[in-house]
Amino acid sequence: QVSLVESGGGLVPAGDSLRLSCTASPRTFSSYYVGWFRQTPAKERVFVAAISWSGAVYYQKSVKGRFKISREGANDTVYLQMDSLKPEDTAVYYCAATREEWSDERTPGSYAFWGQGTQVTVSS
Repeated sequence: QVSLVESGGGLVPAGDSLRLSCTASPRTFSSYYVGWFRQTPAKERVFVAAISWSGAVYYQKSVKGRFKISREGANDTVYLQMDSLKPEDTAVYYCAATREEWSDERTPGSYAFWGQGTQVTVSS
């Protein structure tokens, strides 16, 4: 069993940046596929970005060029650097992970473990 904890959310004005962090215990992420999703009230959880154990990255079209997913050197933390934030980026952001190779990295059902989420609010 793996527990995921997200941190780094907050309230920022449009155009600002935030960096979200996802840590795992008791294991490291070294052999895991990790993704970030976001969810707004009354809507489904939506794919944002993902990184494979080998470092391949994937992004939702609306965040490509503004967000960057990466791993800490020791692979204990996965980051989501979010730049040029927009009000439409406002959501609860969730970290997800799986040891099994994705069937589809953009589908929530491809992940076995989830964090509790961190709120990101971007004011206009």
